[in-house]
Amino acid sequence: MSQTNTSLLDEVVQWSQETCRQELKSVLPQLTSLHHKSESWDDHIRILKIITEMFLPHVALSELEAECFSKILPKAVTMFDSMMKEILDQVGGLSSQNTELCSLLRNILQAMMQIIDALSTCVRHVGTFEEAPDLEAIRSLPTCILKVLRETFQHCKDSEVVYCGRLSLVADLLQGLFKEAYTLQKGLLELLDRISLESSASEEEVSDIVTVIHSLLDICSIISNLDIALHANTWKFLIKQSLKYQSLVEEHLHHGDISSSLYDNLLASFHNCVELAEQMKHAGLQEATQSPEYKLFQKSAKMCRFFANTLVHYIKEFKCFLTKYCSCFHQLYLQIISKFPPSMCALALTSALSEELNAGALVPMEALLLQLLPLRPFAEAVLQQNLLLSPQHELPQCLLLVNVLGQLYSQPEEVLQLWYTGSQFSEDTPRLPLYQALFTVFRRCYTERQVPVLLPGVMMKGQAQVQVTLYHHICVQLCASVAALPPVYFPMLERCLVSAVLQADTQTALLATDVWCFTARYGTAELCLHHVVLVAQLMELVSRFPPSDVENLPVWRHVLLRALSHDARHRVETDITGLVQKALTDWQTGGHKLGQVNKVNAVLLSLLAVVQGQSSSEEQCVLSAMRIITQLWLRMSPDQVQAHPVLQCTLQLLLSISAVLVKNIEHQVILQALLCVDTVVAQKCADQLLLAALEFLSSLGKIFVPPDSQNQILPRLSSLFGVLLSDRFWLLHQHALEAFSHFAEITNHEEVISQSLCDEDTKTRVVNYLSKTVNAQEDAESRLQRLKLETAVIEQHNEKLENNKENASNNLAADTVVDSEPSPKRARQETSAEEAYSRYIQTAESALKALKVLTEGKADTTAPPPQWLESRLQELQTLITHISTARHTT
Repeated sequence: MSQTNTSLLDEVVQWSQETCRQELKSVLPQLTSLHHKSESWDDHIRILKIITEMFLPHVALSELEAECFSKILPKAVTMFDSMMKEILDQVGGLSSQNTELCSLLRNILQAMMQIIDALSTCVRHVGTFEEAPDLEAIRSLPTCILKVLRETFQHCKDSEVVYCGRLSLVADLLQGLFKEAYTLQKGLLELLDRISLESSASEEEVSDIVTVIHSLLDICSIISNLDIALHANTWKFLIKQSLKYQSLVEEHLHHGDISSSLYDNLLASFHNCVELAEQMKHAGLQEATQSPEYKLFQKSAKMCRFFANTLVHYIKEFKCFLTKYCSCFHQLYLQIISKFPPSMCALALTSALSEELNAGALVPMEALLLQLLPLRPFAEAVLQQNLLLSPQHELPQCLLLVNVLGQLYSQPEEVLQLWYTGSQFSEDTPRLPLYQALFTVFRRCYTERQVPVLLPGVMMKGQAQVQVTLYHHICVQLCASVAALPPVYFPMLERCLVSAVLQADTQTALLATDVWCFTARYGTAELCLHHVVLVAQLMELVSRFPPSDVENLPVWRHVLLRALSHDARHRVETDITGLVQKALTDWQTGGHKLGQVNKVNAVLLSLLAVVQGQSSSEEQCVLSAMRIITQLWLRMSPDQVQAHPVLQCTLQLLLSISAVLVKNIEHQVILQALLCVDTVVAQKCADQLLLAALEFLSSLGKIFVPPDSQNQILPRLSSLFGVLLSDRFWLLHQHALEAFSHFAEITNHEEVISQSLCDEDTKTRVVNYLSKTVNAQEDAESRLQRLKLETAVIEQHNEKLENNKENASNNLAADTVVDSEPSPKRARQETSAEEAYSRYIQTAESALKALKVLTEGKADTTAPPPQWLESRLQELQTLITHISTARHTT
């Protein structure tokens, strides 16, 4: 600086306030010019302090921006940035031994504090005016101050990294720098709060206030971990300004950045609460309400509540600008809910901690959901088809949908349509109807259903509130929703219920059935009228899909026949039984071709549905079914069953039907069935066939075997039970225990029980099962992990079942095409003569093997072979020789 300029400064500092006021017009321009030209930090700070402390108090409000702020503040920001850069360049060499560098850095920090102090002086001066200033009258002030504040807070936040292990050398000055910046921001926000923009504000003023809001947003991201009070107050002011000037700024604000920052701060505060609660639990401090840890938990919970309520308020005011972020809000809801009971990853907290956390996060989520309900993108995010959820978010998704059901009562028609109907047009983003989405996600909560997790039940007058299972909770909420459902949505509801009833998961189907029963019994008048129409439609089903046509049989397999009227039921049963008999007759007259067995199996499946619905063994359809299965049993050859999978399917159906009709079956038919079962048990066959065999064996406890047949039937029965009870596959073993237990409870042939338990290990397992003894107690954690592993297996099994249904439908359609248009090339099939040879030789082999068992005493019979046996065997040998000789001569 020149000698002349130095002399001017030396002279000015000696002036009184009155002299400064008098010389303001002539000297202030000179000082601002010198300030702009100053290159050294010392000169800059000296001139800045002279201007702000001696001349600024005499500048009129209308002249502040043009004569002072616009000329000195940008330069102050530039100098501040250069000081910050110098620190970052020099700090690498800082150490307690390098006193010169330490002194330099401390001097720079002190100079930065002086700049902040000068800015605070500017703010205080503007605040002295009685009237609130226009924003354009101080336009440079907030912009420049916010830049300095951002850099200051960022430097303080990064101080541990910047100064590494040498922070103690400057810690006192950094603390002072932060306090000065804190005070400056407080003063600036108070000043800006006094300012008001009219609806006719200029574009520049609107741009300035938008810049202020976005600058404060940047500062919020920096100070989140520095000071809780500063962070909260900054956010309060940011939101207050956004709402104060909503009509002016709403189209200019970065709504995504603001909502995302609130989202992140909410999650950070919430996770901090959860971590603190977990630490307190492990340290045994959950009850210590006066401990520092508890106080910190309370502060975090308070911040969590603040950010949650702020986010809800912001969404309420600017929801039309936030539609593209609805999927994020959906994920936020799931993440929060997943940390609360009944989620299995929720912490077990004391009532005090739980209340704090509930108020901080759980309660605001209900308000959040209420604001998001009318938004189509939110419904699309929640109800999207094939929604991918992590396992810990499946239960929260289920509870979210239940909460949606509970809040729809008070919503307008367009919101009901949005959630209840699903996507209607091809151009819509695909979304499921609410009820279908709920059944779908309930099905995926397998582990939670098995544990089971518990939720608060509905409060009943005069009764204490109890905990209920997830099934119970959702069933009650669904029924309450159905009771208030407008009639226009009944068809949609019933489509969802039909779909849920027919899918593979048993509990989901039961839930849909319970809801359907409620719908029919306790619905509104409109609903009852609707069900009268449904009954009429069900009657029409008989005429529209006559059971006398083979292609309609898949429909009647899924209809509960006893729910039909007597006449309709009789017609359906008669038609199905007639179809089965016709298919059997066609197969017999066609030479019992193996290639036609599939058609027999298809009608047998429908016959099973018929007999399962019978209450009396004297009904005509039961007698007809008996004749049919007797004919089939007598055609079943154990060796053929072993060789041909299609006959194993026939055997499975025959066993299931015979288990229902066992009291009417002749004993030689039972023996034939046991021979076939013995064959398949001896080889590796499908599990469902073995389960059908167990069902049949269990049903034999209902009958009394006459003495002349006991030697043939009872030993085989004992042998089969013994083999199946010793199976180590847990599912088959469990079913074997259940089947044997049921048989033992009702049978008159107690000797079968003892003979089935020859093996000591098997006997022990059966005794333990009957006495409900648990050999190894499973701890809660091990059980939970096992259930989680089972979930994937069960779901894969259910999907396989449903895929098989689809494939069966496709195959049925394909079979229809094949029957009408034969393929040009067919696989070679056995001729009628070949089938006859095969059938008769296998029958002979089966008879000889049975005779061998008798002669070797393996049938546990005490009667000696008859005297004529030897001569008859000789005759058979001669016959065999003759057949063999005749074959060679031809």
